[in-house]
Amino acid sequence: MENIKNTEKKSIFKLGVREKTIFSIGLFAFFFIVILVWGSFIKVDDLYVDLPNKFQSPSLSHLFGTDWVGRDMLTRTIKGLSLSMKIGLLATVVSTIIAILLGIIGPTFGKRVDAVITWFIDLVLSVPHTLVVILISIAMGGGMKGIVIGVAVTHWTSLTRVIRAEVMQIMESDYTKIARNFGKSNWYIAKEHVLPHVIPQIIVGAVLIFPHAILHEASVTFLGFGLPPHEPAIGVILSESMKYLTGGYWWLAFFPGLSLVLVSMMVDRIGKNIEKLINPKTAYK
Repeated sequence: MENIKNTEKKSIFKLGVREKTIFSIGLFAFFFIVILVWGSFIKVDDLYVDLPNKFQSPSLSHLFGTDWVGRDMLTRTIKGLSLSMKIGLLATVVSTIIAILLGIIGPTFGKRVDAVITWFIDLVLSVPHTLVVILISIAMGGGMKGIVIGVAVTHWTSLTRVIRAEVMQIMESDYTKIARNFGKSNWYIAKEHVLPHVIPQIIVGAVLIFPHAILHEASVTFLGFGLPPHEPAIGVILSESMKYLTGGYWWLAFFPGLSLVLVSMMVDRIGKNIEKLINPKTAYK
């Protein structure tokens, strides 16, 4: 009896995959909203120069310390994270739309169209993402517009392959063949029979694109080809802090970099948990 009671107690406090997923999504959503709202309310005047307080180490008055001109690093980090999240969201939406269109159109509209799309996917994958993002950003004149377009047009390939593989299986099913025999158009089959079945893959893929998007934005900005230096982006903050690390001012890069990594890891964990809900076979891997 005691063993049964202990087992029941353990099962009560042990969260399942569904509960973990809901908890992680709720936690990230709360964190995401707080960062976006907080960062949106931070104005340029809040990042004021305070030279007497420059290079202060982390303390209760300045949790993340201050930089080389006395600006509060917590305020700069929150502003930079909110900016990176906005860019990541825009890039993720555009990349997901491209992946949906190409992934469904290829197998649905015949072998020739599918061959062209497959060739295009291999072409994009053959070139390093960072190089393509830099070239597009330069061609677009830099700034947020250039970095969003650059990140968006380089992160759709993996999701496109997943959707394409799923659509190819769906096109071999009986109900799609019957619909085609009844004279239904390719657009009708794609909208009514294909798209509803690939929505789970689209959700997981879009969630997993987001961390890659913000990391690539930060890396390209760090190299000087993304957002301009006057923007309080994480990449700009990390790039500026490099020259001061040898002086022992470790907090200038540690907290912004750690915040960016934590956001990426949190979103990646949500995507993996959603995948476990969709495909229970992966829950025990």
